[in-house]
Amino acid sequence: MGLFGNQFSDVIEWNESQDDVIFWKWDNDEIKKGSRLIIRQGQDAIFMYNGRVEGVFKDPGSFDIASDIVQFLTTLKGFKFGINSGIRAEVLFINTKEFTVRWGTKNAINLPAPGLPGGMPIRAFGTFNFKVSDYDCFIEKIAGIKKQYVVDDVKERVMSLSDQLLMKWIVKEGKDMFNIQANAYDIGKGIAEDLDMELMKIGITVTGFVIQSVSYPEQIARMQEKVASQSMAANMSHYTQMAMADSMTQNTAGSNMAADMAGMQMGMMMGQQMANQMANTMNSNSSANPAPKFCPNCGTPTNGAKFCSNCGQKLI
Repeated sequence: MGLFGNQFSDVIEWNESQDDVIFWKWDNDEIKKGSRLIIRQGQDAIFMYNGRVEGVFKDPGSFDIASDIVQFLTTLKGFKFGINSGIRAEVLFINTKEFTVRWGTKNAINLPAPGLPGGMPIRAFGTFNFKVSDYDCFIEKIAGIKKQYVVDDVKERVMSLSDQLLMKWIVKEGKDMFNIQANAYDIGKGIAEDLDMELMKIGITVTGFVIQSVSYPEQIARMQEKVASQSMAANMSHYTQMAMADSMTQNTAGSNMAADMAGMQMGMMMGQQMANQMANTMNSNSSANPAPKFCPNCGTPTNGAKFCSNCGQKLI
């Protein structure tokens, strides 16, 4: 991970080999005259002397300790290296990149739900982003007492709060429990603000919190699928007509056959509709001109017949 030298080492650097390391501390016995500091892209180097921050260096490059660094250190400004003397200091390397970490609910979260005394259990998954922002606070709370700090250390802190914050913001926003995914942005934004306030206590800023998926109990998921299927069946005629129209617009030989079949089906449907309309018209006409109860010619009861049984008079 880093280059450890003995007291005669003349190179102070951090050769990163793990992407999940947030900081690493170089703490050799002494920094000798002629030593050089190497800062790579994505790194900041912090000089510490007697537990205090002496200077922060952010520009990448290779620097001579005596001529390029010491003159900018608060307490050690003007320090003169002797033949056998050096600076007993520490150099802390900070990874300046923004980290992206996956998170997930530890246990199912029971959301308040009508008719369910224990609530509706759900699980959620996603990512969050963070970076070190306050070096003084970070060193005081973390780096001053540790050799290094990794992403899993931050993830553990976030996971200890994510479940309760997720429930808080779902309930606070008054969101429908079945449409959490649609409102994920607003919920995630609220959670990010709360997490940021908490992690700022150790000098870390949360820059984002994303809810990528929400899962429900298996029984609820099956019920949702059933409702979706019923909704689709109710509109099947519309989908069928659209599919027929799409098939008829294709130009390939295979699609022409499908278009012919679709045309026949549509013709049959149109014929059936016309027959139904004619039957309805006839029924409406007959109901509009009912037969008289008595023959207008001879007065014989008609009993609903179309012709008089006595004189043969047409009744309808």
